[in-house]
Amino acid sequence: MSTDFPVKDIVPVHKRAIRSFVKRKGRQSDRQKQALQQYWPEYGIEYSNALLDFSQLFPDLSVVKLEIGFGNGESLVQMAKLDDSSGYIGIEVHTPGVGNCLNLIHDQQLSNLGLMTHDAIEVLQSMIPPNSLSAVFLFFPDPWHKKRHNKRRIVNNVFKDLLIKVLKPGAVLHMATDWQDYAEHMAQEMLADSRFRNLGNELGYSEKPDYRPITKFERRGLRLGHGVWDLMFEKR
Repeated sequence: MSTDFPVKDIVPVHKRAIRSFVKRKGRQSDRQKQALQQYWPEYGIEYSNALLDFSQLFPDLSVVKLEIGFGNGESLVQMAKLDDSSGYIGIEVHTPGVGNCLNLIHDQQLSNLGLMTHDAIEVLQSMIPPNSLSAVFLFFPDPWHKKRHNKRRIVNNVFKDLLIKVLKPGAVLHMATDWQDYAEHMAQEMLADSRFRNLGNELGYSEKPDYRPITKFERRGLRLGHGVWDLMFEKR
């Protein structure tokens, strides 16, 4: 893990036609700023063009799981805490969320969780060894609901090809969204790909497994009557 957190510019500029995220500026609390400086050297993983060595990153842990877009980190930290026999990598480009997650990791004294602040597609392309991940989580990604923005949705052929490369046989992609249109898009993409086996119903939807925490945002949506769709697909 690195010893220098790139506070001024978390996401280096790389030329790629379409990104699935926009790096939005957000107000950082003093505690989040302090965490970025103090705890990143212990829990941060810098982007590079070299494959990660999971045996060095998580000694004695043979199972590694990755979450793309962990938000403020509450769910990721809870999953890692309850599953301490697995190593977890979280990817997020929103600086306040990274700072919040670093504080949570430190408060819980977790040794099985590392964070990255980079484009997840480039991380999957350059840093994750083939056939190495036991699960990939994609919880409540930006739905890019306007039709002209649909091309930015992360669940596409490029993403699926990368998952086939990095997932172990039998490993699971677990997605969740509160946008029905995006749920239908995810299901359509995954059901049409014979390299994955649907673990849900005929529409591609699964019951929420116990290991996925319900976030504050999700609870609020449920109180307002919003739907939530979980989708789980296994690499054949």
